[in-house]
Amino acid sequence: MTALEYGKDIIVIDAGLTFPGDDMPGVDLVIPDVTYLEENKDRVRAIIITHGHEDHIGGLPYILKDINAPIFGTKLTLTLIENKIKEHKLNNVSLNCVKAGSVIKLGCFNVEFINVNHSIAGAVGLAITTPVGVVFHSGDFKIDFTPVNGDTMDLSRIADIGEKGVLLMLADSTNIEIDGTTMSESVVKDTLDHVFADNMGRRLIIATFASNVHRLQQILDLAVKYKRKVAFSGRSMINIAESAAKIGELHIPDNLIVDVEKVKNFRNEEILIVSTGTQGEPMSALTRMASGEFNKVVIGNNDTVVISASVIPGNEKMIYGVINNLYRLGAEVIYESLEPIHVSGHACRGELRVLHSLVKPKFFIPVHGEYRHLKKHARLAQDLGMKEYATLIADIGDTVEFTENTMKFGEKFPSGSRFVDGVGIDGADSFILRERVRLSEEGVIVAVVGLDEYSMQLKSLEIVVKGLSLDQVAIKEMKANLVNTLKQVDLRAMRGEEELTALVKKQVKNFVIRVAKKNPMILTVIMAV
Repeated sequence: MTALEYGKDIIVIDAGLTFPGDDMPGVDLVIPDVTYLEENKDRVRAIIITHGHEDHIGGLPYILKDINAPIFGTKLTLTLIENKIKEHKLNNVSLNCVKAGSVIKLGCFNVEFINVNHSIAGAVGLAITTPVGVVFHSGDFKIDFTPVNGDTMDLSRIADIGEKGVLLMLADSTNIEIDGTTMSESVVKDTLDHVFADNMGRRLIIATFASNVHRLQQILDLAVKYKRKVAFSGRSMINIAESAAKIGELHIPDNLIVDVEKVKNFRNEEILIVSTGTQGEPMSALTRMASGEFNKVVIGNNDTVVISASVIPGNEKMIYGVINNLYRLGAEVIYESLEPIHVSGHACRGELRVLHSLVKPKFFIPVHGEYRHLKKHARLAQDLGMKEYATLIADIGDTVEFTENTMKFGEKFPSGSRFVDGVGIDGADSFILRERVRLSEEGVIVAVVGLDEYSMQLKSLEIVVKGLSLDQVAIKEMKANLVNTLKQVDLRAMRGEEELTALVKKQVKNFVIRVAKKNPMILTVIMAV
């Protein structure tokens, strides 16, 4: 998410989410902290979406509850957003469809939408005219001269914009570490074609990103060519296919699709299953097939499974676990390290050089990548002739201030992440999350203290230990020490349960730290018996 601000006007570019890491137990999604935008919501003129991937639209349903700004995007992008809005039961959301080439006025900003190629239809870059100069935002892009839908990136328009002068460029840095250029999406069809040809007598299962509508179209075209019926598996696959077909971005021939529950009625060579689960997500269709927990599709010796995606860093363990399980069930598995069955949607160094040479910005901020990517992209810009002072790496929460001739850091503002947990949203400094992490790492001890209702003397003591490696001998010793301590103090003189609770926690904590070198969560229950 990026915000541009001038005077009384703010426009927001993208509103994505990310998925939780291993250090976020129980968290479902991670969205931007938009405290600053909430404090200035009357000045937010619009939220502009460059394309329909989750890391660009996923935060919208949560953000729109507090910031009811109009949304602008292309046809497929808005269709995917509309599905989210309906799912979250949001009302009065203003969705405004634009096409590549459109120009809209938002306060003091004029925003032009420029066609780019990416791994989803309807991706655009932005040329934003501001009172101090033009800001060019590449969006997620690659330069594909043979795209599936025939709409190449509008390099001539980008060159025109560059010739007229660009104050600032923000550009995709994802593939900066890869030399050369990204392969065309059309290359994948050739590989998939020979996969279909080589597996004429076998059942085919292809897992791919549901949002890659062009990939889906190629798969459907091959299914028609090789006379196979198609069954979609996975909620997001079904939803996106239906949405894309409804607006004409995906052409599905009549009588091609069958319900996944009916695949058992067809011979193996007559069916193709298109599934979610390219990253080994625990609840995805492919993962459940691989673990034998998906009763609609049972994997066997006559199955060939194609994983048409690259492994996102951090997901290696999950996806290779799925691949191993598929092999255990007898399937043959084709994945990226074996065949060119996936191409990236992001520009490599060669394409980034082209973009820089066309735009020729006065200032440059690399975006969309980890810090090492941003650093290397800034160096590329410098290698191409930009002065070091004209490039800048901005972190989350940074403000960068511009005049026609200067770029400098301004004040930081509240920023970071919010955690979506079920239906609730927690701040980055989440007490609940810290408790969960502590529980997962240190365990929990529950001490139940029974006191005589009249004399306040100790009548019983029970200790329950969970998630902590303490044997029965240690637990008995801990219990005996606590009983001894409680019998030596005048419980009637204590100032309520709080003082007794603090005493119990202190004794248990000191014992566990000494014996087990751990600091578990300690819960105390005081009961009258």
